[in-house]
Amino acid sequence: MSLQELESAVSQLPADELNAFARWFEEYLADAWDRRIEEDIKAGRLDEAGRRADADFEAGRCKPL
Repeated sequence: MSLQELESAVSQLPADELNAFARWFEEYLADAWDRRIEEDIKAGRLDEAGRRADADFEAGRCKPL
């Protein structure tokens, strides 16, 4: 299925099915984001950012949320 076909199909959904699709798609995107972050962590791509965050915290350059 092409993107154009998918867009056409989604645009023709009744409101209740569109809402269900939107909820599913939000969860799908969130899961994909989680998988990417996990892959980045395992690959060490976030190590330097973590070290900088730790250094900023230790140096008192962080504010409470």
